[in-house]
Amino acid sequence: MKVGVIGTGYVGLVVGTGLAELGNDVLCGDVDGDKIAMLQDGRLPIYEPGLLEMVRRNTEQHRLRFSTDIDGLVSFADLIFIAVGTPPDEDGSADLKHVLAVARTIGRAMNGYKLVVIKSTVPVGTAYKVRDVIAGLTKHEFDVASNPEFLKEGAAVNDFMHPPRVVIGTDTPRAEKLLRELYAPLVRTNNPIVAMDVKSSEMTKYASNAMLATRISFMNEIAELADRVGADISMVRRGMGADPRIGNRFLFAGVGYGGSCFPKDVKALISTGMEHGVSMALLNAVEAVNARQKGLLVDRAKERFGSNLKGRVFGLWGLAFKPNTDDMREAPAITIARGLHTAGAEIKAYDPEAMENARSALGDTVQMVNDMYDAAAGVDALMLVTEWLVFREPDFERLLKIMKTPVLFDGRNIYNPVRMKEMGFEYYGIGRGNAPGHKSDIS
Repeated sequence: MKVGVIGTGYVGLVVGTGLAELGNDVLCGDVDGDKIAMLQDGRLPIYEPGLLEMVRRNTEQHRLRFSTDIDGLVSFADLIFIAVGTPPDEDGSADLKHVLAVARTIGRAMNGYKLVVIKSTVPVGTAYKVRDVIAGLTKHEFDVASNPEFLKEGAAVNDFMHPPRVVIGTDTPRAEKLLRELYAPLVRTNNPIVAMDVKSSEMTKYASNAMLATRISFMNEIAELADRVGADISMVRRGMGADPRIGNRFLFAGVGYGGSCFPKDVKALISTGMEHGVSMALLNAVEAVNARQKGLLVDRAKERFGSNLKGRVFGLWGLAFKPNTDDMREAPAITIARGLHTAGAEIKAYDPEAMENARSALGDTVQMVNDMYDAAAGVDALMLVTEWLVFREPDFERLLKIMKTPVLFDGRNIYNPVRMKEMGFEYYGIGRGNAPGHKSDIS
């Protein structure tokens, strides 16, 4: 099929490249000339494992091209994916100006039947707004469908090529048939294509992310209670996850969720609820717990060292909001670094991939270093913020020698508390029953 993808961010670039990998003729477009020039030169504007190799392979085999000519893309393609950003507006609602601008471009440039597929995460009813915009600018036949993405940053290539399900929302048999044909190679192992109406498809995306965010905030709140009563949230998670009604995914306590999806989508769903007279009390609580959780390590540092951290030096391991990405959007590390800096502390930090983006996000409040052990040298405490594999089994003996004081705040619970204490570390996890200042009555 001839496929056009408008927008070359995380979603558009992975989707376009993945569809080219399946043998389609794909043209990806973006108004950002610098980004397109970079892609044409075989370089990526983002870090995503496995994507660079796939982009280069499909570019060399002439199945994947990049252009700033959006009108030409529309004329070329039979299926056009809209994959532009929908950033939160001041009230938390999704800003649709980019989506609707693309719709106007499509409407003016149409030269025959097109299936317009909305891949961007959009509020319920957006597909109909896009349809109305296009209809006002063309006499050609077209359909508008919803096809939400469920890609995890850091595993997006695998998620696209091996999806647990593909959700499509259509209003016509023609649109459904085209999308089923497009995705047929990805569902040959019996993972389903779940077809539904357009509005239900749009809602599915928000509901899915909100549920995952809810599980994270729930566990973080239980972890706070575990600290106070002397329980270990890791043991609690294992007991809960063994129940098939619950499962063990997204039950890890930590320093909160971030990224481009969960924070934005929870806010957008709350905004949609308010617009329709639904209070969304549960999601408001999810958001409040997550905001509090991002500052937890700063609170722990103050409990351990005092509220004035002037003269103290802290090391941060990990800055991206999750491993295997360079994405700093809504990253807990931003809240942690700013909180420590405001309290007077000096901060040294290292991340395997996110250093450049972290410099943009944090400025001169943090000293960026090029080695994980440099980030730990001479510090009063080391904070594990993002659980990159390189941090899971460090040289602990070396850490004990180079740290000023062997205080370890494990923001992702990746270390064994007993082992850490036996080695000589003063260890604090999340919900491990050992938070500074929290004394249990349970022996």
